[in-house]
Amino acid sequence: MSTERVVELADRFGTSEPQEVLKWALNTYHPRIALASSFGVEDVVLIDMLSKINPDARVFTLDTGRLPQETYDLMDAVRSKHGFKIEVFFPDTKAVEDVVRLYGLNLFYQSVELRRMCCEIRKVEPLKRALSDLDAWITGLRREQTFTRTCTAKVEIDKDHGGIVKVNPIVDWTSEQVWSYVRKHNVPYNKLHDKGYPSIGCAPCTRPVEPREGPRAGRWWWEQGAKECGLHYHEGEAVRSRG
Repeated sequence: MSTERVVELADRFGTSEPQEVLKWALNTYHPRIALASSFGVEDVVLIDMLSKINPDARVFTLDTGRLPQETYDLMDAVRSKHGFKIEVFFPDTKAVEDVVRLYGLNLFYQSVELRRMCCEIRKVEPLKRALSDLDAWITGLRREQTFTRTCTAKVEIDKDHGGIVKVNPIVDWTSEQVWSYVRKHNVPYNKLHDKGYPSIGCAPCTRPVEPREGPRAGRWWWEQGAKECGLHYHEGEAVRSRG
């Protein structure tokens, strides 16, 4: 997709409801489009929307091998409610074995470099495999989650993954809007959210947040500065509306 076309779509969907964006994306790209779900609250909202638009919509997840049990419980609940056949991508076994042999099971606490190496092996490389046969992917990114996402548009070119299209239908939603949808539509969600976890990743790298902390303060809490795992750090070609 050309940059000009992306700008047009960013303008067109600037104030659109997520369902309108999803309908366009599925009509344009299905079956070569999928939602990347970590089974956070934003993702289960999108899964609920997708189920009502096209029950054959594709959903994939990255199982790092270090996820909380609550996340696996939610995956089963989503399967039961919506019937989605969730595509699960695992890290390369040898790569995990090699890095653990060299640095130990909890290498991520030792340095930022080793934490990023762990994320690269367990998340970034599996994501590349998941996207390799797609023309577009859908995410639950929201601008208010962190300052690294404030320029994210509803439709982007993802230059980090071969120039495929990246669709972010609820990027302009607030946390209150997300939870309002969950309550209204009885959407199953990760029970860790009720225990102070607004953002949930691998178990050893996630903690509850304090009342005045940001929504991603519990991710890699021992680090300072911008904290991303590499899945969305380079935001592709973020396009602001011209309006």
